[in-house]
Amino acid sequence: MRRFLFLIFSTALLAACAPVTGKSAIQTVRLPMGYIPNVQFAPFYVAAEKGYFQDEGIAIEFDYKFETDGVALVGAGELPFAMVSGEQVPLARAQGLPVVYAMAWWHGYPVAVAALEDSGIRTVQDLRGKKVGIPILAGASYVGFRALLNTAGVDEADITLEVIGYNQVEALVSGQVDAAVVYANNEPVQLAARGYKVNVIRVVDFFDLASNGLLTNEETITGQPDLVRGMIRAILRGVDDAIADPDETYRICRKYIEGLAEEDPIQKQVLAETFAFWKTDKPGWSDLAAWQNMEATLRSMGLLDVKMDITKAFTNEFLPE
Repeated sequence: MRRFLFLIFSTALLAACAPVTGKSAIQTVRLPMGYIPNVQFAPFYVAAEKGYFQDEGIAIEFDYKFETDGVALVGAGELPFAMVSGEQVPLARAQGLPVVYAMAWWHGYPVAVAALEDSGIRTVQDLRGKKVGIPILAGASYVGFRALLNTAGVDEADITLEVIGYNQVEALVSGQVDAAVVYANNEPVQLAARGYKVNVIRVVDFFDLASNGLLTNEETITGQPDLVRGMIRAILRGVDDAIADPDETYRICRKYIEGLAEEDPIQKQVLAETFAFWKTDKPGWSDLAAWQNMEATLRSMGLLDVKMDITKAFTNEFLPE
């Protein structure tokens, strides 16, 4: 009996002293996405479906709250990550929030201005004297629009800017506005599917701006660097797989997007157009020039008026080698 009890005690002691690896415990991560469930989040759905997050010890929960709410929660240390557009990072840091952009997901700013072909609007200069619809006077849409105006020396006062919500397609078709601020991979596809010829003026064709990516904070970087690396690895694996097999990707999206039809040519084309913004020979990489352009744009808009070291707003430290 003594030998038996000694054996039990020894076994328990060895188990208690055994090293615990990062993969042995699952950490739940709630990830604010900044938008409704959509095919544009396909890499995340693919990574979740194929167990890539689980491989990194992460139980992922998608949260479709407003982008600014995600930034605030990460900045306060209440959440470790959020998906955000690039302009949110310097704006948050200017308010003292210790946020850091850890991985570029989109390579190229997706905002554009779209107009029906018969409007005669083909360049930024053609917008003078026209009525332009915009979803809101904030966020990526507004920053991208102002960036386009800056490239052509056009003042916002030369244009009638009307807030129309996310109703760009109907506003254009009905003639409510002459042009609309859109995402280049989305509304132009919807308009073309309805038989309309569209002229699209894209930000990405003029210069590079820091775009959509993964936001974290200084506390997570310092205290949980392996979590940051694991999150990035899982997402980038999802990006690679999503691009490699569009049909499989669409099928996976149907599991995460309520009401997505088995065959939806428009959404499939939106997905195909979105691939172009994910493809790069440097996955996840942030370019300094893109952040400098973003800072300059925000200053020109009067949204940023504090001194800032923009190199502290992003890092490439946690990208896979």
